[in-house]
Amino acid sequence: MTPAVDAAKAARIEFKVHQYEHDHGAAYGSEAAEKLGVDPQRVFKTLMLETDLGSRVLAVAVIPVAATLDLKAAARALKQKRVAMAEPQVAQRLTGYLLGGISPLGQKRGFATVIDASAEKLESIYVSAGRRGLELELSPACLATLTQARFAAIAKFKS
Repeated sequence: MTPAVDAAKAARIEFKVHQYEHDHGAAYGSEAAEKLGVDPQRVFKTLMLETDLGSRVLAVAVIPVAATLDLKAAARALKQKRVAMAEPQVAQRLTGYLLGGISPLGQKRGFATVIDASAEKLESIYVSAGRRGLELELSPACLATLTQARFAAIAKFKS
């Protein structure tokens, strides 16, 4: 299937794979929530960050699709002075996934990962399964264990 699904299977965790028809040009995360009939607070996007600016050292931030990333909070959570969004081509090359399908699981390399603290309150969350139109549903605790992530308040929600 995908490296993300393979990683979940290999870890023998409980998960579900959900598939939908991706419309080209649609916003990936909000499209997933809409097409799967899931609250956008439960669908999380995977963002690649450059941590040691200029050196291509990446990290992963996993936040709800209904939120934006607080770069300062992400830097604090990753124990960095500053972070910035990684260049799309760099993110694709180093993760092995295309934009809109970058999964926090099954990446080519392991990266420091932080998951927004809002996930801890949920029984399950949806993350990309490594391809546009494919989502993994799993517990936030399993995702954190598999990615060796920490939870921190890194998302900004619209009021």
